[in-house]
Amino acid sequence: MYDPVERRNFYGRVHGKTLRQSQKTYLEEDLGRLSLAGVLRDDNPARSPVDLSRFGDKPIWLEIGFGGGEHMVHMAATYPDIGLIGCEPFVNGIAMLLGKIRAAGVENLAIHPGDVRDLFDVLPAGVVQKAFLNYPDPWPKARHHRRRFVTQGYLAGLARVLAPGAEFRVATDIADYVRQTLEEVPQAGFTLIESSDQPWADWYSTRYEQKALREGRPPHYLTYRRN
Repeated sequence: MYDPVERRNFYGRVHGKTLRQSQKTYLEEDLGRLSLAGVLRDDNPARSPVDLSRFGDKPIWLEIGFGGGEHMVHMAATYPDIGLIGCEPFVNGIAMLLGKIRAAGVENLAIHPGDVRDLFDVLPAGVVQKAFLNYPDPWPKARHHRRRFVTQGYLAGLARVLAPGAEFRVATDIADYVRQTLEEVPQAGFTLIESSDQPWADWYSTRYEQKALREGRPPHYLTYRRN
C-alpha cells in the first residue's frame, strides 16, 4: 500500500467562489451516483479494493485533477468503450464537471472528489491503462516544489496502479515543471516516449491552457510509458 510519510497536498484550495444554484443541484443530485464508494479513508478503514464493477470489462483510464472537467468529458465521449475515473478535490471544479456531464450525456465515468492518493490506496495494482496530469498546480516557489505531483512520493502510487506499458501524459505551461517532470518521472519506472510543444491528436484544450496561451506561456506535452 502506498502512503507517504508526510501527506503534503499537491493541490491548493478546495473551495472557491460561491456556487450557483444549478451547481449546488448537480452536487446534490449527481455526485453520489458518480462517486466511487470505498475510496475515502473514513469510509473504507480496511483499505479493501475499490469496486470498479460499474465499468464491466472496460479498460480503466485516470485523470488526476480534472479542473473544470473539459478534457475528462471530451475523453469519455470520444472513447465510450473505456471507463474513466477523475480525481479532483476542488468543489467548484467538481460542480463544473457535473454540469458538463449532464450536457454531454456521458455515462462511462466516475469521480473521486478528493485526494488521488486515497484512490491509489484502493485501486488494484496494474489496473489503469492510461493516466492524465493536465496543468497541475505549479507550486512556483522553490520551497514548494516538493508539493508538485511529479515527485517520488506521489509517483510511486501512480506507478503501482498503472499496468506495464500504460501511458502517462503530462501537460503544463510551466518550464520548471517540465524540468522536474523530466528528472523525476523516469526514476519512478517510466520511459519518456515524446516531449513536444504540439498536443496529442485527441487533446482537448482546457480553460487553463487557454489562459496560459493568452498570457504568453507556451504549453508542453510529455508522454511516458510505464516500464
